[in-house]
Amino acid sequence: MKLSRRLALGAVAGAVVLAVGGGVTAHLLDDPARGLTAAAHAGDAHCRELTGQAPGRLAGKERRSVGLDGVVVWGDQDVILRCGVASPAATTDPCFEANGVDWVLDERQSTPDRKVIVTFGRTPATQVAIRAQGVRTDEAILELSPLMEGIRKTGRCLDAQ
Repeated sequence: MKLSRRLALGAVAGAVVLAVGGGVTAHLLDDPARGLTAAAHAGDAHCRELTGQAPGRLAGKERRSVGLDGVVVWGDQDVILRCGVASPAATTDPCFEANGVDWVLDERQSTPDRKVIVTFGRTPATQVAIRAQGVRTDEAILELSPLMEGIRKTGRCLDAQ
């Protein structure tokens, strides 16, 4: 009888461990902040204002709370905005203007699955990472550009090339 009781207790303990582990794993996989960190200057007043004004929906994706200063996420990390990143210097990376805001495609950080775009000529700079599947990059950038108006323009990327 003692062996049966030990086996039963062991089975129950194993089931509890699996259930808790599965719940923790599911929570981590659904955590919109997974793998993200705040940028060095995320606490800047401009970043607080920018993230506070970020839309509830962007490119058809719902905004999700992440609890990180200067960070906003839409969808399942389909679009990630990080305010307070270092401003890019003169670059040969492609640059474009959208609604009066200069943006640079950071080719070094971009992948075939995710485009990384950074404001140019604004401090603090803002980085936007956009999943290529399911989100139109141009649509997201056009929607986000008005948020940058509160950050003083100090240069243009077209002048720096």
